[in-house]
Amino acid sequence: MTTIHLSQTDLAIRWRMSPRTLERWRFTGEGPQFIKLGGRVVYRLEDIEAFEVRQIRQFTPGITRGTPEPAIPMRSFGNRAASGQGK
Repeated sequence: MTTIHLSQTDLAIRWRMSPRTLERWRFTGEGPQFIKLGGRVVYRLEDIEAFEVRQIRQFTPGITRGTPEPAIPMRSFGNRAASGQGK
């Protein structure tokens, strides 16, 4: 069985994101597992696909479903001079 590897650039293209985001994720440990061979970073396709599966969500945590909160009305600053408030 042959293992398929993607470079940082290839993965950035796959996910339509900046390669710098992948660099940051490697530094903070947020992204998929990677292999570093000398100065070259590669990602195994199986690790990428496993990471993608772990990212599947039904909904965003912390967002309440149901009736949305009413918007806070903005204060109207209409014509102050006509109402006697603009001095």
